[in-house]
Amino acid sequence: MSESVVVVGETERARTLLQETRLDILERLAEPGSAVTLARAMELPRQRINYHLRELEAQRLIEVEREQQRGSVRERVYRRAGDSFAISPNALGALGSRPERVQDRFSSAYQIALASQAIADLASLRSGAAAAGQALATLSLEVDVRFADAERRSAFAQELSEAVAALARKYHDENASGGRTFKLYLGCYPKVTAPG
Repeated sequence: MSESVVVVGETERARTLLQETRLDILERLAEPGSAVTLARAMELPRQRINYHLRELEAQRLIEVEREQQRGSVRERVYRRAGDSFAISPNALGALGSRPERVQDRFSSAYQIALASQAIADLASLRSGAAAAGQALATLSLEVDVRFADAERRSAFAQELSEAVAALARKYHDENASGGRTFKLYLGCYPKVTAPG
């Protein structure tokens, strides 16, 4: 069964994913398909499609759903490994964004680096939890807030910071035996209302 989101953290795997023909194949594999059906739909030689399918399968970006007999040929039907894909900054090696490299903690660059680090951390934790047969405890919160002006936005940020700090003081227990530390990050940015 495919995952809802596949996080790609290896350079070679990302390189395989980001090739134009392979992206097209992955989009078309929203419904399972074979080299024959893909070649027909994409108007490309089947041998070329087979080459890309082998590369995608080798990098665990697609998987065989079933094999079926078509005349004298056994045909493999593929599906995507996930409904969607995200790329971890780990795939970029030393070029990947890291919060500690951004000096301005109030900049959009810092927020992007934090979000990127969260993707890398969650992918690693999810993989470890799956290997251990355990669920990964997470918390997500998303809300839209419309501010009348910059002054109200600033007041909201101040109150939010104070509320989070108070909650952290209330629930943080440095000496809890068997306790586990969780990372909380919050970001606020203008809502995208239209592409571009």
